[in-house]
Amino acid sequence: MTEARLVEELLAFIAAGEADEEAFNRMALAVFAHQFETNAPYRRFATQRARTLRTVKSWRDVPAVPISVFKDLTLSGRPPEECPHVFMTSGTTKGVRGKSHHPTLAVYDRSMTVNFRRRFMGEWDRLRMGILFPTEQAMPNSSLAHYLALAKSDFGTTESRYLITDAGLDVDGAIAELSRAEETGEPYALLGASFSVVHLMDALAERGRSFALPAGSRILDTGGFKGQSREMAAEEFYSRLSATFGVPRRLCINMYGMTELSTQFYDDGNESCPSVKSGPHWIRSRVINPLTGQEVPRGSVGVLVHHDLAHFNCASAILTEDAGVEVDGGFQLLGRADGADAKGCSMAVEDFLKAAQAQWPLA
Repeated sequence: MTEARLVEELLAFIAAGEADEEAFNRMALAVFAHQFETNAPYRRFATQRARTLRTVKSWRDVPAVPISVFKDLTLSGRPPEECPHVFMTSGTTKGVRGKSHHPTLAVYDRSMTVNFRRRFMGEWDRLRMGILFPTEQAMPNSSLAHYLALAKSDFGTTESRYLITDAGLDVDGAIAELSRAEETGEPYALLGASFSVVHLMDALAERGRSFALPAGSRILDTGGFKGQSREMAAEEFYSRLSATFGVPRRLCINMYGMTELSTQFYDDGNESCPSVKSGPHWIRSRVINPLTGQEVPRGSVGVLVHHDLAHFNCASAILTEDAGVEVDGGFQLLGRADGADAKGCSMAVEDFLKAAQAQWPLA
């Protein structure tokens, strides 16, 4: 199947609204075939594990790429120079930035907008938004900057604005926006990185300000506090969020995403923590023991593996470094894997690199 045909089928699959096991499996095998045929390091890794076009019969058989490998290898079905869109990780762990190459953003954008409308917007077609993150122009390789720009352009009113500028956090602008929402009764949406939301709450506290945003207002945060100077427990964070802005915790929504995927997970608010995350019909997750590669019993803690059909150019199956547990309706995210699970993730990275470099040099 050509790339153009695969993109066409993925767009239709996302627009379909739902997919049973058979439909997901059929699409997953098509994506795996494309990646096996076009991505040499991935093909070498899969072949050494006897995972080929002949032996992979289910999406659960598709070999997962350890997420750290993106820092060491170029995993792209297209030559990098033919990919006009490159998202890069923050590089907070080792200073090395992983790269995710996109020959087109058509599938990424469709994945984001369909999912965002369903999981965040609720009954609203558009909301006035304040964006607590830099623009795409300021951070052209940031998947989050692109995600938030899409949210603003496709779901924000024309008055929506960024509240982070070249000069930093625009506290006065944020106060003006929040005050206006209180006065007019127009629902308001605040979206951004978790640590940016904390900085805004700190700045408002210094000025003795809090707000009671109108009914229908909502807040989206993402990213947590990895690599930041300050950490905050989820329970404390969402309690303070609700108290500062007057938004009920059920409308304080967390998005879980990553540069190495093209689809995001959401919860249904944070009335209790940890919340349950879930994704749309074109992404599925497993919880595994990374030492064995086997799925752990439901309710047991393991490491999350995500199978994202929208991430068609690089690798659709990703072994994360995040601990989680499968529960009704999705999974709970428990933070970074540690102990034996962390060791298993490291071993998986070593195995992948050895297989990939056995025949092809680093790119």
